[in-house]
Amino acid sequence: MKNESYSHPQRIEGYAGLGDYAAIGDGRSVALIAPDGAIDWWCAPNMDSPPLFDRILDAAAGGYFQIEPVEEYRIQRRYRDNSNVLETQFETASGRVLLTESLNSNYAGRLPWCELARRIEGLEGEVELRVTFVPGTAACTRAPWIQDTEQGQVMHIGDLMAMLRSTEDVSVTCYDDHAIEGTLIAREGVRSLIALLVSEKEPLAIPSLEKIDGHIDISDHVWRLWAESLTYEGIYPEHVKRSALALKFLLYSPTGALAAAPTTSLPEGIGGEKNYDYRYAWTRDACLIIRAFSVIGALEECKAAFSWLTNTILRHDGKVRACYTLQGGVVPAESYPPLSGYKNSLPVRIGNNARDQQQLSMYGDLLATAMLFVRAGHILDLTTARLLASLANTCADTWKQADSGIWELHDIQHYTHSKMASWVTLDVAVYLAEEGHLEKTWLERWGREKARIEAWIETHCWSEEKQAYTFFAGTDKLDASLCMAWHYGRHCNPARMKSTLNAIVSELGHGTPMLYRYSEVEKEESTFVACSFWLVEALAYMGEKARAKECMDTILDTLCDKGNVETFNEMFDVRTGEWRGNVPQGLSHLALITAADALSR
Repeated sequence: MKNESYSHPQRIEGYAGLGDYAAIGDGRSVALIAPDGAIDWWCAPNMDSPPLFDRILDAAAGGYFQIEPVEEYRIQRRYRDNSNVLETQFETASGRVLLTESLNSNYAGRLPWCELARRIEGLEGEVELRVTFVPGTAACTRAPWIQDTEQGQVMHIGDLMAMLRSTEDVSVTCYDDHAIEGTLIAREGVRSLIALLVSEKEPLAIPSLEKIDGHIDISDHVWRLWAESLTYEGIYPEHVKRSALALKFLLYSPTGALAAAPTTSLPEGIGGEKNYDYRYAWTRDACLIIRAFSVIGALEECKAAFSWLTNTILRHDGKVRACYTLQGGVVPAESYPPLSGYKNSLPVRIGNNARDQQQLSMYGDLLATAMLFVRAGHILDLTTARLLASLANTCADTWKQADSGIWELHDIQHYTHSKMASWVTLDVAVYLAEEGHLEKTWLERWGREKARIEAWIETHCWSEEKQAYTFFAGTDKLDASLCMAWHYGRHCNPARMKSTLNAIVSELGHGTPMLYRYSEVEKEESTFVACSFWLVEALAYMGEKARAKECMDTILDTLCDKGNVETFNEMFDVRTGEWRGNVPQGLSHLALITAADALSR
C-alpha cells in the first residue's frame, strides 16, 4: 500500500481535496480526516444524524476538530495493515510525531457511546501542536453551550452531549461555548491522548484515559481479526482487502443496513447541482455490496444485510423502494440547509427524492442476491421465498413500464439496463424454482415473460449504427451500466454484448477503461469509478480476460497513485486528477472486489 507524502497540505478557499480524506468508523458512524489533521465531517452518533463536524460543506462556518503542527510540516499517512485505524506522521524541522486515530469499539462490537480517540506519540525531537475543536451548528439550528460538571466540562450541542478529554500535557488556551483551543508539545518517547466522547439523548459515560487509549489497540485488533478471517484468494489481494475494509464502514451495525456512503452533497462536478445525500440504504447498492461480501467470505455481513433488506421490504407491505433509512423507514424528502456547499457547489441536500422513483432493476438485484445465498449452501425461509416469488411476479407484470433507470434520472424512459435486469429477475426466478427454492406455481409464466423481454430488447434497444445496445429505446446514446448486464449478454447475444462493450470504451471512455456513465454526461461530471471496474468484470466473463486484466491495471494505476489512501470517492476526474462525489462510496469499492474476483475465476 502506497503512503502519502508531501509538503504542508494546502487548502483552497478553506477546502481540502475531496480525494485527500481518509475515513475512520465504528460500525455506526464514519468520520473523514484531511491530511492536515482536521476532522471535517462526522455525523454522530449515526451516519444519518445531523453532522457534529461539517466544514467539508462550509469552510467558513462549519465545525471541525483539528490537531496540527504549528510550524511547517510534511506528512506520511497510512492505515495500519488489515485495519481501519489511521496513522499520520508529521515531520517538522524540530521533530517527528505520530497521530493515531480511531473511532473505537471493543471485542463485543461497537461501544454504547461514540469514542473518537486521537493518540499523539513523539518520535523525534519536539513538535508543538495546535488543537482546535469547533462544533457544527447544523446550519444554525443549534447553539452549543458548556456546562461545568464534577467530571469536567461538557458541551451540549442540540441533543448531543460531548466531552473533550485529554492528558495533562494538553494546555487549553481558549475554552468557550463555541470553540476549544489548546496546545501540546509532543516530545520524543512521550505518548499523549485527546479523545471526544459523545452521546445523544442519554447519559454520557466517561471511561478513563487509559481505557480510551487501550480501545485504540483493541479496535485495531478487531479490524485485523475481521480482515484476516476473509477467504478471498484471488489476485489483487491487498486492493481487495482495503476495499473490503472500506465497505465494512458502511454496515450500520444496529440494524444490518448498508449505507451507499456516509456523506451528503459532495459534488460530482464543482459548482454543479449534482450533490446528493447518500447516507441511506439503497436496495441496489445493498444487494451489490452483499455480493462483494459474498466474494470475500464475509458470511455474517451477507446474512445481516440480506435479512435486514427483506424484512424492511416486508415492513413496507412488500413494496420495494429505491432507498430506506438505516432504521428501515422512509427516506425524508429533500431539504436544503443554508450551507455554502463544497467550493460553492449548491444545493446542499438532506434527504433524497429518489425514494419515490420506480427502478425496475431492483428486482433483479434482489433475486440475484438470493441466488448467491443459496448457491453458497444456505437456505431460504418460507417468508423470504414467498417475497421473492411475489417480486418476480411484480417484475413480470411491470417490465413494460418506463422507469427512472439505474441512474435515477428525471427523464422517464424504457432504459435498456432496466429491461435486461428484468430479464435477469425472471431468469433467476426460474432457476430458484427449478432448484426447489421457490414454489413452481409461476415457473412457466416466468419463462414465457423472460422470452418476451429478450425479444423486446433485441428489437428496440439495439443500434445498428453504433453496433451497441443503447441507453434506452429509440436513442443512439450509450450507457456504461450495461457493463453490469454481462449475464444477459452471455446467455442471450454474446456477439452484441461484446460489440457494446467496445462501443462503450470508445465513446464513454475515449479509448480508455475510465468510463463516464452515459453519453454527453461528461459535460457536468467526472468518470464513474464503479463503471470502470464493471467493464473489467464484463470483459472477464465475456471471455476477454487478458484485455480485462490490462484494463484493471490501468484503472488501479490511475486511481491509486493520487495521494488517496484507497478511500475511494464516487467519481474521478481524469482531466485534473481530482476526486469527486461522496466518500467512501460503496459502489466504487464493491466493483473493485467483483472485478478482481472475475479475473481470478
